[in-house]
Amino acid sequence: MNTDRYYFKLNRHKMFKKILIANRGEIALRIIRACKEMGIATVAIHSNADEECLHVRFADESICVGSSAPRASYLNIPSIITAAEVTGAEAIHPGYGFLAEDPHFAEVCESCGLKFIGPSSQTLNMVGNKSQTRRIMMKEGIPVIPGSNDSVKNEAEALKFIRSIGYPMIIKASLGGGGKGMRVVQNEEELKRNFPVAYAEAESAFGNGALYLEKYIQEPRHIEFQILADSQGNIIYLGERDCSIQRRHQKLIEESPSMVVDTKLRKIMGRFAIRIAKAVGYVGAGTVEFLLDREKKFYFMEMNARIQVEHPVTELVTGIDLVKEQIKIASGEKLKIAQDEVSINGHAIECRINAEDPQKNFTPTPGKITAFHMPGGPGIRVDTHLYDNYTVPPYYDSLLAKLIAWGQEREEALSRMQRALDEFIIEGVPTTILFHRKILDNAFFRRGEIYTNFIQRRILGET
Repeated sequence: MNTDRYYFKLNRHKMFKKILIANRGEIALRIIRACKEMGIATVAIHSNADEECLHVRFADESICVGSSAPRASYLNIPSIITAAEVTGAEAIHPGYGFLAEDPHFAEVCESCGLKFIGPSSQTLNMVGNKSQTRRIMMKEGIPVIPGSNDSVKNEAEALKFIRSIGYPMIIKASLGGGGKGMRVVQNEEELKRNFPVAYAEAESAFGNGALYLEKYIQEPRHIEFQILADSQGNIIYLGERDCSIQRRHQKLIEESPSMVVDTKLRKIMGRFAIRIAKAVGYVGAGTVEFLLDREKKFYFMEMNARIQVEHPVTELVTGIDLVKEQIKIASGEKLKIAQDEVSINGHAIECRINAEDPQKNFTPTPGKITAFHMPGGPGIRVDTHLYDNYTVPPYYDSLLAKLIAWGQEREEALSRMQRALDEFIIEGVPTTILFHRKILDNAFFRRGEIYTNFIQRRILGET
């Protein structure tokens, strides 16, 4: 009898000995750090372009999985599975982006005896299809934004539906997220112009051009709830993040807690987040996203089945390491934190520093870093994969660093963030550091009068 296998069956939360990280950059480093603290060996995968990346340097082992293009490397499922098998990894952590929410990848991992650190392929299939998720939520009595229950096939079908609800509407990709295939339309002319563009963008980004329609909520806040769910049916929420500062549906600044969510509303929305997670059989760390209107009515928007870019703000106000919790849950451990033990301490804010030129419509700016200095001091955290003379490749997301500030209250967190932005030196490529300073100096932002089109209205003056 294989005693190791027998022991694993008896003790389902036997911790992994080795994890392969199917990602790159700062999130790969973040996972490596968590694994090191837990005594777990790590395997970094990389493309040819990332051979000198820090996640490769700090992992216990590394293996090249393909050339520079994402489809040849970080999206190359056969190469990633082979790398896990060759190195003896027991589990794969997908991070965010790339294959993190791909149900096929999760299914392949499951079939190969590798633990996918995330929800099951079945759950990923459910939450990945926005139209299907809407139907599930409506059946469960979850408030959703009025919209089409199924994908709309063409402009004529979209126009017929809109006439029953009225403008403004938002076109969304049925599969995927991140603002791809998303367009707001105010009239029939804009619908005819934007529908084929949204379809093409969704087809390019997700391999499926299916679109659905939602009523566009005027000046909403984007409020998301972090949840943790174990395989024994225990689910908790860890407060909310306000992600309203966006440009073209891409988040730029996130903070926790939200200035408009009081204790009563937090409890109501948090309980709905738990109901949503239960409805899809969720296991792992996930995020339930809502839109909150000016009357504080909230609507379910979507569920992100992965660790979020903005997870550090929740970590700083709760003291809970979300990546470690992900790994523990995946190994079969029961949550050791009860809902009444979760408390929100202080205020945290995160700025995403990108290699983009705000003066040139935020065009990505790859190139060599010629000078680099990270800010420090009380309440400051920097998650980054940058170093002096690092070359930012043109093949991947433009995120360079996440700058997070914590304070006893929002004003202190903002003051620390302003100081840290002044200290942050990245030379050689244009970045969004100065743009973030402009946002933080804005009087409306300082007062917390924000909404999802704040950047267009108050900073860029586009509307």
